[in-house]
Amino acid sequence: MKDFEKPEDVRIGVFVCHCGSNIAGYLDCKAVAEYASTLPGVVFSTTNLYTCSESGIAEIKRAILDKGLTRVVVASCSPRTHEPLFRSSCKEVGLNPYLFEMVNIRDQCSWVHMKDFEEATEKAKTLVRMGVAKAWFLEPQEDLEVPIEAKVAVIGGGIAGLSAAESLADMGVSVVLVEKSPHLGGLVSYLSSLAPHFSSPEEVLNPLIARVENHSGIRLYLGATVRGIEGYVGNYRIRIETREGEELQETVSAVVVAIGAKPYVPLGLYGYDGRGIITQLELEKCLRKREGDALGKDVVMIQCVGARSQKEGEKSYCGRICCITAVKNAILLKELFPDTRVSILYRDMQTYGSDFEAMLWKARSMGIKFYVYDVNRPPEVREGRVLFKSNIFSDEVIGLPCDLLVLSTPLIASDDATAIANLLRVPVDANGFFLEAHVKLRPLDFATDGVFLCGSCRFPCTAEEARIQGMGAAARVGALLSKGKVVSSAIVAEVNALSCCGCKGCLGVCPYGAITYDEVKDVCEVNPILCKGCGTCTGVCPSQSVQLKGFNPKQLLSQVHASVESLKEILTKYERI
Repeated sequence: MKDFEKPEDVRIGVFVCHCGSNIAGYLDCKAVAEYASTLPGVVFSTTNLYTCSESGIAEIKRAILDKGLTRVVVASCSPRTHEPLFRSSCKEVGLNPYLFEMVNIRDQCSWVHMKDFEEATEKAKTLVRMGVAKAWFLEPQEDLEVPIEAKVAVIGGGIAGLSAAESLADMGVSVVLVEKSPHLGGLVSYLSSLAPHFSSPEEVLNPLIARVENHSGIRLYLGATVRGIEGYVGNYRIRIETREGEELQETVSAVVVAIGAKPYVPLGLYGYDGRGIITQLELEKCLRKREGDALGKDVVMIQCVGARSQKEGEKSYCGRICCITAVKNAILLKELFPDTRVSILYRDMQTYGSDFEAMLWKARSMGIKFYVYDVNRPPEVREGRVLFKSNIFSDEVIGLPCDLLVLSTPLIASDDATAIANLLRVPVDANGFFLEAHVKLRPLDFATDGVFLCGSCRFPCTAEEARIQGMGAAARVGALLSKGKVVSSAIVAEVNALSCCGCKGCLGVCPYGAITYDEVKDVCEVNPILCKGCGTCTGVCPSQSVQLKGFNPKQLLSQVHASVESLKEILTKYERI
């Protein structure tokens, strides 16, 4: 192929990002850009301080129009976070967004070769050469569009689920709310008050529950269980078993998961018996009934019970809201029963935010005692006293009289979390909490399109945080439904029916259930809406009948060869598309 340099065929622009000092501090970005300008097909090459900034995006758009670029290569950070931005920028000025290629010279180069400036620069040049090689063989693609109905299922009737349901219904969306308990409200309905302002749970919950129960746009299923979920964004089919034992199906466009969490029960710890030694939630019930005077004059609370521990059966994470709960309940005890002496034994206090910090100082001013205990020698309970070593610099053991011992335990994942995760094919972490798509960029989305999450099923949170997350999840769903259609990425797998042998090997490895087998045609087929473009199926297909758009063999092999060969040699080998 001798005419590969014809400008009317391929005109590539390369943009090398400094990323402040993230990249430029560990390799020579200018040298990389100058090298890129020598590669066949590259008609424009430059550097940017931040390519993802407004000025950086503007330069890409300007170069596409002024230089007539037919391909764009950005060498910067992770495509996971920034590729959609760059693709949409190309689309805004008329270039097909799939004629864009991103090279990750931050994660794959500057961050892993921080101590070798020259070698990092050379590797960056190689990565850019590989990106340009693939860009030669990129093909325009079209996103997939599916019409959707404004109907959503919310699983869970706690404060997060109620907030999501109400917000969606107020948008004019038809909502199906499924709650396994016979009543709404979740854990908040068991609390004595809400921190940091000590407002009554009923003041928050009752009006919210009334609005949800009386809203014409919400269909409510109490005491019901989700038995099955099938389909994809725009067409989820949910099987619900009602409390009467009847099974029915609802078809919705999106799903919000708000199943909450449950308290850890400290069986076998500190002699827990649910009477003289109780949990914070059990104390909440006593405070609701104002029974604190019957609990004794000396109350001791121990933090991090069953949490931040590597012992079998206990949890390694911080419960996040346990300290807030303990301080709040200690203040309530002192306010209701001023003669009660309250002591809190802690490792370190987690009262984040100015309001919660003020609550902590209020507790100290009321005479509530705070003691740091040595984590290597946890407190012991003996004959009505709590003994503990005060700090690591002294062997002094302090003994506190104790009529009531209150254990602060973490919230743990709901019993239904794994089952719901399996039905929706969404991930959970090692502790059973749901994993969002991205902790910063998409904290209320799952990686699976059309499925969202909020509340303590994501991780323990306060009632106010759960309410905000519920409204946030509703906003995310509203953004999806407002378009009247679902636009899905074109980077999906496709099966060549002429060469597919129907071995079904791809069915077993697809994590999204996007592949089915047609018995009549004896071939496998891909549902492009369900497919997320992971490419797993392409690796197991013995006949190479399954290929991933944007990652076909010619595109991938061009990159492989570019790692060791010049681009001119590679282009000579391959017939141009």
